[in-house]
Amino acid sequence: MPAFITVRFLDILDILLVAFLLFQLYRLIKGTVAFNIVIGLFSLYLFWLIVRALNMELLGSIMGQFIGVGVLALIVVFHPEIRKFLVFIGTNYNVNKVLSLDKLFGAGKVKTINHQQIDSLVDACVSMGKSKTGALIVIAGDLELDEQIHTGEKINARISSSLIRTIFFKNSPLHDGAIIIKGNRIVAAGCILPLTQKELDQALGLRHRAAVGMTENSDSLCIVVSEERGSISVSQKGEIKRRISKEALIEILEKNILEEAIDDKK
Repeated sequence: MPAFITVRFLDILDILLVAFLLFQLYRLIKGTVAFNIVIGLFSLYLFWLIVRALNMELLGSIMGQFIGVGVLALIVVFHPEIRKFLVFIGTNYNVNKVLSLDKLFGAGKVKTINHQQIDSLVDACVSMGKSKTGALIVIAGDLELDEQIHTGEKINARISSSLIRTIFFKNSPLHDGAIIIKGNRIVAAGCILPLTQKELDQALGLRHRAAVGMTENSDSLCIVVSEERGSISVSQKGEIKRRISKEALIEILEKNILEEAIDDKK
């Protein structure tokens, strides 16, 4: 009797889940040094399989010892990518909302930013663009960003165009860092952000790399004003959109901030 392979629904689901995880992993490490490391490790593993198949005892035993501690080595080498992947899962699929963790621990919050404050943000960015004043603005999502806030000066001030322009004035001691906005308050200025390891356009400076790095590791939205060109860029979920117009900036902010505030009030 010929043997037939039986394929269950769970087998198909298993394959789809593995494919999805591999795809997300590829998205996270694409364009980074980690991608080359993965290719190198995969090549090394294939070579080890060939050595085992050829019964090369000495080389096989040496490589076997290396492969045996490979999991620990991967955790050390890919610590930033593992952290990024876990943040991706926690923020993109709203695990805290699904499990109602914010209600359980009383950590729910309401974003009370309004149209007037968005207009102040946009006015500040457009004004700084015209004067070619470099700026980096972080608008926090659900994550608290305490680690980044502690690197700067806490100010806890209301959002205003004049204050933002004053902070990023070239002679201000806080102009080199980022400001972080939570709710309707500017909570800190002069903050240091993590840089992305992605291969970006060489025309992009440290502010743009910090904006991408910040949105890779959190659910925040970052606005960058270029000091060289005066153009406005927006970064979200590890991607960056360049040369944003005033109208497009207003649309992005209203979509990502006002809708979130409405959802939180429901």
